[in-house]
Amino acid sequence: MALVEVRNISKIYHLGGEEIRALDDVSLDIGSGEFISIIGPSGSGKSTLMHILGCLDTPTKGTITLDGTMIQDASQRQLAGIRNKKIGFVFQFFNLLPKLNVLQNVELPMIYGGQSSRERKERAMEALKMVELENRSKHRPSQLSGGQQQRVAIARSLVNDPRIILADEPTGNLDSHTGENILKLFRNLSEEGRTIILVTHDPEIAAVTPRKIEIRDGKVATKLDAKLAGLDRSISNGMGGH
Repeated sequence: MALVEVRNISKIYHLGGEEIRALDDVSLDIGSGEFISIIGPSGSGKSTLMHILGCLDTPTKGTITLDGTMIQDASQRQLAGIRNKKIGFVFQFFNLLPKLNVLQNVELPMIYGGQSSRERKERAMEALKMVELENRSKHRPSQLSGGQQQRVAIARSLVNDPRIILADEPTGNLDSHTGENILKLFRNLSEEGRTIILVTHDPEIAAVTPRKIEIRDGKVATKLDAKLAGLDRSISNGMGGH
């Protein structure tokens, strides 16, 4: 059984009497240890899919099973528990608290888990070692570079030993060299058995993942659709964008 099984999910919003299908009958499987990207332009539905995969939202129709749990039937409390224990989140803007030092920021996901202060510190330091930042544990976020802040955010996502790392445009605020290093770190984590789901609008970022899922108009694009879209872009570029 796949780690994540998505079956015929739709997400429908009603705005001003109009029905908006952010997702339309999407089905896919994600296996344990996969390194995949979900790519699509703004408004394609990829962010909605990310929110559902991250248990931040539930589908209007269809089913999603995450590590054996039926997400659409879970209570808000159960969803919070799944997010805390099974999913690690990494965001474009790092989301570090400026008044806390690096170690305290990494400890945050464990505060609700009932671990002792000593255990939290030990596990946070282990996570910082994984991203080679244990020597920055007492620094504040403002004392770190953008790449270092993102590595702290990745360490924070790892402290509860989640099955899935969900990264939303994690290189969007980084220069290309630093972004490459972050992607290399994700690749290493995947090789260690973690499932990495990278959400991006950038084809160059998506190209580094072994598997790419393209979302267009709320649907998973077929290979033919993707080829046609690539042809359209080539023609447009060849015409100078006119």
